[in-house]
Amino acid sequence: MQQDTGPLSASEGREALSLVRSSLEHFILNGRMLRPAKPFAGGFAMPCGAFVSLHTRDGALRGCIGHMQGDGPLGELLLELAVSAGTRDSRFPVVTKQELPDLVYEVSVLTPMVATDPADVVPGVHGLYVRRGNRSGVLLPQVATEWGWDREEFLAHTCNKAGLPADAWRQPGTEVLTFTAQVVSEDPESRAGPA
Repeated sequence: MQQDTGPLSASEGREALSLVRSSLEHFILNGRMLRPAKPFAGGFAMPCGAFVSLHTRDGALRGCIGHMQGDGPLGELLLELAVSAGTRDSRFPVVTKQELPDLVYEVSVLTPMVATDPADVVPGVHGLYVRRGNRSGVLLPQVATEWGWDREEFLAHTCNKAGLPADAWRQPGTEVLTFTAQVVSEDPESRAGPA
């Protein structure tokens, strides 16, 4: 599945999914990072923010790690994020070798964030980054769609993720920033059966 336009072509989107899968599998099986054979080109050479999400075949989240902004090639960031999603998301135990065949991968490539009036937030189109003081929280655009949230629910949940009151987005001093994402994900059915 591919959503929205972004730096990756359709073929690069498929390659991104293969890259993140290979990266985590290589790390879990060999204990070291996968290194590319040649420099990244095309959309993979661009500096973009991104998230890698891991799901079980039944759709449950199994790990998600990202960076809002890229400071190097997207390909390098995806290699790192895949490993981090499987080994460093504090909400979950480290992915095991036995789980690898059943994981479903999703890559979200982000546009730069822009300050936005909360009234202009469009659930399912925008991702949210809410910041107040030293607290911040982010939710990807697809989260509002998956949960069926309207604009105010989406803002409230992002505030809660930041450790802020649900209505903090209404208060002076709270920054609301939006971004969009090019989302590519594996079809869970395509991962059925032995790997």
